[in-house]
Amino acid sequence: MQETLYNGFRRIDFTFEGREALLIFPEKPNENKNWLLKTEYFSAFPDFQIQMLHRGWHLAFIKNITRWCLEEDLDLKKRFAEYLHAEYGLCEKCVPVGMSCGGLIGSKFAAKYPEKVSALYLDAPVMNLLSCPAGLGIAENSLYPEFAEATGMTVSDLICYREHPIDKMHLLLENKIPVVLVYGDSDTVVPYKENGALLEKYYKENGGVIEVYGKAGCGHHPHGLEDNTPIIEFVEKYSI
Repeated sequence: MQETLYNGFRRIDFTFEGREALLIFPEKPNENKNWLLKTEYFSAFPDFQIQMLHRGWHLAFIKNITRWCLEEDLDLKKRFAEYLHAEYGLCEKCVPVGMSCGGLIGSKFAAKYPEKVSALYLDAPVMNLLSCPAGLGIAENSLYPEFAEATGMTVSDLICYREHPIDKMHLLLENKIPVVLVYGDSDTVVPYKENGALLEKYYKENGGVIEVYGKAGCGHHPHGLEDNTPIIEFVEKYSI
């Protein structure tokens, strides 16, 4: 185990079941020991996670085999959450922070293990693999070769696939998982129309709890809001 500082907060790096993992501690943990699980790209667009550390939240991350969401990565995250609860007393439920492919992972983790999730923060999330990485619609990206190598799936496989995050929306709704969703209306890598908008529409039509924040003229990056207060307030409101 290695101990360092992350933006002034105590950070420990360790190995969990053979994977690189880390946990960052707030100076004064909140009453429930709430925590964020960054699902991918730990160092990317960190403003929100740093703000939550200042508000008494813990922050955790465990490395994925691939950013394209293998079942074994989801299962490992469940065991990781159980370990953090048992070893450090963290809340049994976390808030996954899913940006881009991290949104693919976060939404499928919440659908598979809703008992481990209190709320979801999704930011320009990959929700429809036919859009990203396959690029069968309006998406403009060159990610499919990486996806195919990581998963072994062909485009034909994807057309027949019924495990996209958009196929899991009913599970999020049934388990009453609140969602805060951020997107850029000029995103061509993960177009909102083909991804997050489907979740927004489904939740709103079926009584789900969702708040959506669109950014005019914004592409896939940057993630987050200029003022993250709405995300912070949502996450804190719906956390145990």
